[in-house]
Amino acid sequence: MVLHAHLPFVRHPEDAEYLEQRWLFEAISETYIPLLQVYQGLIQDGVDFRVTMSITPTLAAMLADKLLQTRYRQHMSELLELTKLEVERTEADGDFRNITKEYLRRFESAVEFYERYDGNLLTAFREIQDQGKLEIITSAATHAFLPLVSTEEGVRAQILAAVQQHETYFDRRPKGIWLPECGFSPGFDKILRECGIEYFFTETHGILSAQPSPVLGTLSPVVTSEGVAVFARDRESSKQVWSAEEGYPGDYDYREYYRDIGHDLDFELVKRYLPAAGIRLNTGLKYYRITGDGVVKAPYDFARAREKAAVHAGNFMFNRQKQVEYWQGEIGRAPIIVAPYDAELFGHWWYEGPIWIDMLLRKIHFDESELKTITPTEYLGLHADYQVCKLSLSSWGRGAFSDVWLREENDWIYPALHEAERRMIRLASRHVGEELLERRALNQAARELMLAQSSDWAFIMDNKTMVDYAVKRTKYHLNRFARLFEMVSDHEVDEEWLGQVEELDNIFPELDFRVYRPRDNGPNDLRKSDGPKSNLRILMLAWEFPPLTVGGLSRHVFDLSRFLAREGLEVHVLTTETGSEPLYETMEGVHVHRVQVLQPDGAEFFHWVFQLNLAMIEVAQTMVKDGLSFDLVHAHDWLVYSAANALTQLYAWPLVATIHATEYGRNHGIRSELQNAIHHLESKLTHQAQRVIVCSEYMKREVEEVFLLPSDKVVVLPNGVDTKLFGNEGEIQAGRVAYALDTER
Repeated sequence: MVLHAHLPFVRHPEDAEYLEQRWLFEAISETYIPLLQVYQGLIQDGVDFRVTMSITPTLAAMLADKLLQTRYRQHMSELLELTKLEVERTEADGDFRNITKEYLRRFESAVEFYERYDGNLLTAFREIQDQGKLEIITSAATHAFLPLVSTEEGVRAQILAAVQQHETYFDRRPKGIWLPECGFSPGFDKILRECGIEYFFTETHGILSAQPSPVLGTLSPVVTSEGVAVFARDRESSKQVWSAEEGYPGDYDYREYYRDIGHDLDFELVKRYLPAAGIRLNTGLKYYRITGDGVVKAPYDFARAREKAAVHAGNFMFNRQKQVEYWQGEIGRAPIIVAPYDAELFGHWWYEGPIWIDMLLRKIHFDESELKTITPTEYLGLHADYQVCKLSLSSWGRGAFSDVWLREENDWIYPALHEAERRMIRLASRHVGEELLERRALNQAARELMLAQSSDWAFIMDNKTMVDYAVKRTKYHLNRFARLFEMVSDHEVDEEWLGQVEELDNIFPELDFRVYRPRDNGPNDLRKSDGPKSNLRILMLAWEFPPLTVGGLSRHVFDLSRFLAREGLEVHVLTTETGSEPLYETMEGVHVHRVQVLQPDGAEFFHWVFQLNLAMIEVAQTMVKDGLSFDLVHAHDWLVYSAANALTQLYAWPLVATIHATEYGRNHGIRSELQNAIHHLESKLTHQAQRVIVCSEYMKREVEEVFLLPSDKVVVLPNGVDTKLFGNEGEIQAGRVAYALDTER
């Protein structure tokens, strides 16, 4: 059993009346404390059990926060006061008298439990973990939907920050992770392995669609090529609990979530316990059971609901036993049934959920059947032959991919998020944070970006619930990030304002902005080199760049840029988007910026080139606005002339041009209007460049003659050879034996 405990980071020191803070208060009383009480009761009664539970970094931060602990106490004080009034009011009411008394008992028990741990429930969770019954795992730092995070650095930062915080709170590094919304994209496993993560969970189709097709389906984990194990959700066990039509929580004897005295009672009776604005809301006091559809709701009966929870626990166990018995005979080993659920389902939405878990774990233990609970770590230790598979993009959201988080209601957030992400990477790459004030601003910028990336905001926009709040939170964090970026870039940090923001968004106090550095960056230079250091910063313009490869230009620019980066130069390449690669990434130390090109009317390539140059100019101007300046522009062929010309004129940057081929040479002359237009651009590029680079003496003579260039302006740099591409000596000898005699050279 896997329980995913998560809430977005909601903390408003400036205003105690924020309704969204009640999400945490309700979850503490209805889910987290009841679950902890179940775990402790099982241990006290000698029940051997295993539960895996992800406690997200945002939730952990709130549970440990002193301000929120104080506000929870105030919330419970008011709730107890209201409940006592309800006990008095219903004393003569046979239908509700016992209900209100039971609520009072439960609320008092929750408060007593809370105070036993001085308000920090993480201590209680850690106790269960240390007794070997609970395997606590982490999630992404702010529950960002990782497939929509733009860069590898952005994904890695979310994971690293989560792992670091988890170790602080739980005294050990997490072995597993709950990827937010089970969102996986190829390449994530490499990052997880780098961060010390051994396993993660995916939706059912995440494994069933893997290649090669898993022989054991979802009954066994698979392993990626990076050595990270993957467990898939079991559909049958999920359906019995999650299904709105067939799931246990919809039973007519269970408590009706949507009937609460905050809405049902006369306003005068409850107004003191409602917000100052008089907004009706849930109090937690619900007096009716589901009863049925379209019927008058009957009073809730705690005892009757408890009996039904026991029945459902027995039914669930019976079905899992049959499932295990059948598949064990089919596959020849004990299968694993992964049953993951949102933790808040148990107690908050399904009030009887914690009782159901209690009954289920007791039955599994005392019935001594072949059914056992186990953690992923324990199961991975049983075998050594897990199948290696390659997974594709998947999630457990609607449509099985990114549909929920990328809709017309929320797609507006991603250009801003991705731009902020690229800016954060640049900050992390260029700054050391030697001065305390600058380091504080850089760390806070990282916090603001992460908080803006929370998947909860896009989910709420799609779900159309607290939309105004989700929009406001997204904009607040992005705006705060933008101001911090400007402060750091201008070396003018407003310490008073920074202190205010640090108090508002105080999550991850140990966060280090350097988690956003590209993996191969040193502490200061963008690329470390054993040779002499250089501060030269180069902007290369190339219409094609890997993985887009039409001709030899793409490979040439890639090899040149990465070898320059190895020598300590800072190289940025502006090129066209591919549709599948991120708009910004680092490739072997090279900063690659892919521009989005507007499609012109018609399909003429010449018109597309014009749009490409406009996009390059726009992105380069944004880079300058972000604080970048270049020592040299290196343009490759005529296709990027307009951008090269505009940028060198705007910023007075020197220009070097590489001519890979001429229109004259390709066609043995100029014979058409289009050829003449291209020839004209080539000529302008070579004349405006301070130096022209070609790859051979033949090309040197050609450009000198065709464009009437002085000989000392043209430099020959022969194409290089990467000997690593030719294999090792053994492979070379094997090839030689196949095609040459021993006496031949």
